[in-house]
Amino acid sequence: MNKRLMFFLFGVVAAICSFFLYKLAYPPLQKLDFRMKDTRFTIRGEVKPDKNVVVVAIDHKSIKEIGRWPWSREVTGKLIETMATHYGTKVTALDIVFSEPQNEAADKALAASVKKSGNVVMGYFFRGEMNEIPAASLSQLESAKLKLVKIADGVQSIPIPEFPSIDLNIPLLGAAALDFGFFNAIHDIDGLYRRSILLLLYNGEIYPSLPLKALQHFIGSDIMLDVKQWGVDTMQIGSMRIPSREDGTMALNFYGKTGTFYTASAADVIAKRLPIEKLKGKIAFVGATEIGIYDLRPTPFDSTLPGVEIHATMASNALEKRFLLYDSVTQMMEIACIFVFPTLLGIFLAFAPGTFAGLGIMVVFTTAFGFFNYYMFASVFRDMTIIYPFVGIALTYLSGEAWRNLVVERKGRHLKKAFSSYVSPDLVRQIEKDPDKLVLGGEQRELSILFSDIRGFTTVSESLTPPELVKLLNEYLSPMTRIVLEERGTLDKFIGDAVMALFNAPLDVPDHATHACAAGVRMMEKLKLLNTGFAERGMNTLDIGVGINTGPAVVGNMGADIRFDYTAIGDSVNLASRLEGLNKYYGSHILVSEDTRKQVNDSRFTFREVDRVKVKGKHLPIVMYELMITNLDILPRFEEALDKYRSHDFAGAKLIFDELASSYNDGPSRLYAGRCDEYLASPPPPDWDGVYVAKSK
Repeated sequence: MNKRLMFFLFGVVAAICSFFLYKLAYPPLQKLDFRMKDTRFTIRGEVKPDKNVVVVAIDHKSIKEIGRWPWSREVTGKLIETMATHYGTKVTALDIVFSEPQNEAADKALAASVKKSGNVVMGYFFRGEMNEIPAASLSQLESAKLKLVKIADGVQSIPIPEFPSIDLNIPLLGAAALDFGFFNAIHDIDGLYRRSILLLLYNGEIYPSLPLKALQHFIGSDIMLDVKQWGVDTMQIGSMRIPSREDGTMALNFYGKTGTFYTASAADVIAKRLPIEKLKGKIAFVGATEIGIYDLRPTPFDSTLPGVEIHATMASNALEKRFLLYDSVTQMMEIACIFVFPTLLGIFLAFAPGTFAGLGIMVVFTTAFGFFNYYMFASVFRDMTIIYPFVGIALTYLSGEAWRNLVVERKGRHLKKAFSSYVSPDLVRQIEKDPDKLVLGGEQRELSILFSDIRGFTTVSESLTPPELVKLLNEYLSPMTRIVLEERGTLDKFIGDAVMALFNAPLDVPDHATHACAAGVRMMEKLKLLNTGFAERGMNTLDIGVGINTGPAVVGNMGADIRFDYTAIGDSVNLASRLEGLNKYYGSHILVSEDTRKQVNDSRFTFREVDRVKVKGKHLPIVMYELMITNLDILPRFEEALDKYRSHDFAGAKLIFDELASSYNDGPSRLYAGRCDEYLASPPPPDWDGVYVAKSK
């Protein structure tokens, strides 16, 4: 639980850090966020804009055909008049300002065309530096300013950009225009244009943009503005509600690259080469698209988008209600993502089994947020941040996995290294996966303990040189160790030529008694193969005894403060050692205790009760069983003889024991035949219970 709580805390802390960066709006992260959001347009691809918005372009073809820009105002007037009278445009919006006179005749001709058209919204431009403004031109501002403004109580200022100066059209042209709208543009901190400026302040008055004014006259309703304490709240034209940020800007939902809007060449319009329905009843934005004139703006879709198409994009977004929303709801969703995704990731990482699984979970969360963010953009048109939830996800993963590797898995790797030489690979994987399962400081648990020892090893060792002895031991101990590990046992230690193994420690091993017996049988089978090889090489053959007991023992790291081992102590361990030693006395190979026998229900194994004996160091008698590996067919006769023996029929028992000892060379039968002779010569007391008292280990 502590480990999992740490991952959860990492998620919470990462979310808080990400939220702090979100509120701080750190410029490098903002730039990265802008670029990541731009990729959504690329993924979505181009879409068709509203058919009621078109562009009339002063393009390369027009420059080639009519001449370099600026044209004579008679030509511009002809363009405007043709659009209104021949093609029937509903609103003509000029992304052009005529701030200087050309000549009287040209200016009058343009003014006459503008007046005759009756649908021209002329453009003007706010300046950051002071310049002289003709007094006669200022009358245009009365028509241009916003008239319907509702300001909440307590509003001291509006967070709309304010400019000190302005470039207006000459009075003659201004008097003929239907209305006026500014065409200023603003780029983000990385130089790209992603927003449309809807409102600006000048001398305490609020002025709408060129596309807003065009929409006003296209719809036929005035613009209404509602201002709250935080800034711009809502903007409405008739039934059309236009979302605005508090600073009077609107995120643009771009349609595509240059030319996505229907674009008519000004030369074709003047020459009346276009079908009338291409412009009839539409808002036509007139502006320059020729590169040499330089009215180009880099956007997420196009690094050279003509500025006139930015105005067209705003108008089309409004008519289609395709607004890229960034309101209080969007902000709440952003904040929710910033907190929810890292926190949930922390919870899921807490249950991840390892680093690779954690990486997979992180990828799933990253992908899930990416899909969610894109869906909200493409289908619901919400302009949610990308980078800050990603930052939270990344911080959660990096901190969590760093902690996992430096603390949790480091402990697991240390334990793996410590246990891998004497614990089965399966148990090692469990230790590495969850080191906290280990209790290394000492605990009491039920174990199955196995001891094996080479008989007559002193005699064998005396006949070999030291290098030969080491080689022999290595050839014997290596396969025996593998058998223990394969049966999910723990190699406790080598005691000279003896092997001590634990089953069910340090981790739980179901059916540990069965695994211990299987290890004993496999040891005998392996020894038979080894002896064949030893004999062929002229080496000594070996014989071993195995003792197995099941019972409670204390296991853990034991020893001195400068050296300790993981081992087990207790009566159960001692009894297993005694059983191994008794093999020499009974002429058997594998002896197990009654507790072990009771836990083994495997048809692979055949047990016979060998004796009831008081071993040295034990006060109560124990029942011993031999795990038989040969002569299995003698079991019924042996049990018959043992019943006679315990019934004091020593003569009858001896006949059977002698037969089994002679025919099968059976060690326990030979031992019992000798005991029968003793009891025939000196009978035991009438209350004798058949228990034999061992006089040695």
